[in-house]
Amino acid sequence: MNDFFKNLISSVETTAKAIFSTDTLTKIPGLFVKKDLLFALGIALIIFILIFPMPTWLLDISLSISISVSVLILMTVIFIERPIDFSAFPTVLLISTMLRLSLNLASTRLILAHGHEGMDAAGAVIKAFGLFIMGGNFVIGIIVFAILLIVNFLVITKGSGRIAEVSARFTLDSMPGKQMAIDADLSAGLISEDDAKLRRKELETETNFYGAMDGAAKFVRGDAIAGLLITFINIIAGIIIGVLQEGITLAEASKSYTLLTVGDGLVSQVPSLIVSTASGMLVSKSSANGSIDKALFGQLSAYPSSIGMTAFLLICISLLPGIPKIPFILIAGIIGYLAFSISNLNDKAKDEAENPENAEPQPKTEEEELEENLKMENVKIELGLGLLSLMQNDSKTGLIQKIKILRREVALEMGFIIPQIRIKDNFQNANNEFNIKIKDLTVVKGNIYPGKYMIVNAAGDVDIDGTKDKDPYFKIDVVWVDEAQKEEAEESGYHLIDPASVIITSLNQVMQNYIHEIFSYSDTEELLGKLDQAHQNLLKEISPSQISTSGIQMILQELLSENISIKDLPTILEGIAEVSPFTKNALKITDHVRTKLKRQITSSIMSDDSKIYVLAIEPLIEQNFINSLVGDNDNKHIGCQPIELQKFLTNLNASYQNLIEARGNGALVVSDILRRPIKEITNRSIPELKILSQSEIYERTKIEIFSQIGL
Repeated sequence: MNDFFKNLISSVETTAKAIFSTDTLTKIPGLFVKKDLLFALGIALIIFILIFPMPTWLLDISLSISISVSVLILMTVIFIERPIDFSAFPTVLLISTMLRLSLNLASTRLILAHGHEGMDAAGAVIKAFGLFIMGGNFVIGIIVFAILLIVNFLVITKGSGRIAEVSARFTLDSMPGKQMAIDADLSAGLISEDDAKLRRKELETETNFYGAMDGAAKFVRGDAIAGLLITFINIIAGIIIGVLQEGITLAEASKSYTLLTVGDGLVSQVPSLIVSTASGMLVSKSSANGSIDKALFGQLSAYPSSIGMTAFLLICISLLPGIPKIPFILIAGIIGYLAFSISNLNDKAKDEAENPENAEPQPKTEEEELEENLKMENVKIELGLGLLSLMQNDSKTGLIQKIKILRREVALEMGFIIPQIRIKDNFQNANNEFNIKIKDLTVVKGNIYPGKYMIVNAAGDVDIDGTKDKDPYFKIDVVWVDEAQKEEAEESGYHLIDPASVIITSLNQVMQNYIHEIFSYSDTEELLGKLDQAHQNLLKEISPSQISTSGIQMILQELLSENISIKDLPTILEGIAEVSPFTKNALKITDHVRTKLKRQITSSIMSDDSKIYVLAIEPLIEQNFINSLVGDNDNKHIGCQPIELQKFLTNLNASYQNLIEARGNGALVVSDILRRPIKEITNRSIPELKILSQSEIYERTKIEIFSQIGL
């Protein structure tokens, strides 16, 4: 039998030399590609160790691998973000347990067979643990081994097993509710089908993980019990073999076999304790976000006052009679410094959050700068190099302050706060050129001249010499004059506009024309979240069962596109609730909401004499438009000849300009069915014209027809 094992070991060594020869090394990368074969080979080797004996040099390597694997498992658990990111942990736990038990059995064979020969019988690793950790005293070794076993079995394993059991139970109980929440979000259109599949997959993985962890905790417990039994058997059996078969004295047998056995037990218990700790950390991390170090230190440092109180109590303890003062005072000083530093950092972070302008700019990496350039801004003003002085002036007449005032005015008028307007330099602009962009597309571009004033004279030419140009937005002729000509221009009756106000005027017009594009989904959510409790209940009644949040956003955008304020959000929701059970068409719902806001709409075009002056279409022309409507019920268009529409638009534009000059305000009033089709054909040529249906005029308003539009 001994010859058989010698031949087997010789064959293994010959095969290993052949595999790791120079010619064979080039084939190793291909072997690692087939991970399934390597994994199966590893499991087979673990089973092989259970059946056949192992030489001491191979046992040393295997024990080193076992300890390395346990440390790798612990480090992985520490750095993962979520427990389910290590969903293979139960399988890894089983394999590592089998590896330790197989190595324990292999070392048992060597100890019982060669323990009488001395401490080298079971290899260098077990000898090192026996001599270094126990100091050559088997009594100390037994006590250390017993303590490790108690810590592992009664403290860590039992606690982590209980946590895993409770986590599995609550995870399984909450699974139906989480599935219903996913189905509800999918039905409401808040997530796509792919997102729903991904969330269901994550839920399934989480459920399976905690269920498996509940059972995997039993592996650790069984491993601890097996280690205790194997150690007890080795000591008794070793003494019997040493005394009765090998002929050594009882004292020699007790010392030799006990040192080897307890050393072997420590070699097995150290990786077992590490893996048990990893298991406990993994299951106890279920409610923490991020890696364990971030969650732990982030939460401990969140309350610097508690750290400071700890330092104070340590100083009080150091004052007690007989207590060594230096260690306590030293630790108290370190903890106190940490408390002071964390408190200052928290105060600084709070101040920066409340006053972002006071925050110190951090140097950006190349990647961060690229990401910032790719980020799309809702509203952006780009200035040429000659205009950068406008950014530095933060007085009441400066550009930044004027933008703040404009944002406040728009918020009060339209009912929501527009996003921050970013001002930046653009080296591609000419020296005195600026442009305003909406979602990275230029909508206004023009020149302004710092230190000068712009004169607009719609009646004719300006009699003062200056730099001639065009108004950036309205594109009418203007003249820029120097500071020295300001007094002369004012005496001549001209209205002077400073450079910052020119930009603000253009920005104000842009806000009126593009505010509906700026209004986003997050703005909708924010407005809905600020509703009072009564209207929160109304919102729950209609959303998401009858209309989604994105549907409400579309309706609000439609209103904003015609400069109708959404400040009266409760009335808008009430209008949506009235018709949403009968139609899902956002345009139809919007038309009904407009009738709910008719007092607001009417007041926006009212003149100083408390009347509204309107334009009307000649009855015959209006009837022809109605008869020519084409399209389905939800999307109708006027199907007249283009030449007829052109004549109508020309007459309409002339009448509208006369109305504005005479009364300052007004609108075109048409039949309900024509309001949207007429708005479509006037958007290009007369975008500022307000078009109302007859049902959108408040009943108590005095109406006067200014003129009728014909062909």
